[in-house]
Amino acid sequence: MHFDKTGVFDLKYFERPGETELIPEDDFDPVKIFECGQCFRWNMDENGDYTGVAMGKAARIRQAGDSVFISGTLSDFENVWHDYFDLGKNYSKLRRSLCVDEYMKNATDFGAGIRILNQDRWEALCSFIISQCNNIPRIKKIVETLCSLYGDPIEFEGDIRYTFPSASRVALLEESDLAPLRCGYRAPYIIGAARAVDSGALDLEALSGGTLEEAEKALRSLKGVGKKVANCAILFSLRIEDAFPIDVWMKKAISEHYNGKLDTSVFGGHSGLAQQYMFYYQRSNS
Repeated sequence: MHFDKTGVFDLKYFERPGETELIPEDDFDPVKIFECGQCFRWNMDENGDYTGVAMGKAARIRQAGDSVFISGTLSDFENVWHDYFDLGKNYSKLRRSLCVDEYMKNATDFGAGIRILNQDRWEALCSFIISQCNNIPRIKKIVETLCSLYGDPIEFEGDIRYTFPSASRVALLEESDLAPLRCGYRAPYIIGAARAVDSGALDLEALSGGTLEEAEKALRSLKGVGKKVANCAILFSLRIEDAFPIDVWMKKAISEHYNGKLDTSVFGGHSGLAQQYMFYYQRSNS
């Protein structure tokens, strides 16, 4: 038996053959985590398991009773997935703190189990550039085509999967190289962002230690990156928790429940998590 090394809450996990069994005493629902709009490389199979590639590794996530099983070694779990799933943070406590009104109580109750993933910074930025004016199935298809063409192969459960290509790899491409993606006007934005990251003109690591305003200004200096894409990249990879992406679902929620105006400071620095509950609740019940 092992325990969460942060001491924030009691997280028990056990090494099993080929996987780690996690018994979370805190919010952890794979469906809600992977279906709340924050990532595009995890897919549910006919058994209800999720498989995907993140942080250069492929994995299967399955739930059985109160346990969640994550494929791979114990070292994989402790060094990759623990941080990726933000398992050092007490989400049930945060969720309760966001019940500032009846609507948020309903939204947080409905979304209990959501966790914000700590994704690769370049992958998140590139994926959300692809996401603009797009639907999730098409976003996933574009992202997977990009990975299969320019990522590194990984053998997993008898299949070949691919890592997300690095910014340095994409920076070497021309727009014509992205033609198979069928990503349209987004192609120059993808390459431009990759070259900015690869050259150091855009330092995502440094931005993760700064303020929301600094990160948003830097990201929006990229051609094709507006406020919503910037805030998605900030929230899902830079770990700046007061980012608050607003898309059509969020506009509808704010219009219907807050008369078109919401002061996000009521969420005490965790407005990004509040946004996830609102987004998931609004989209699921519309």
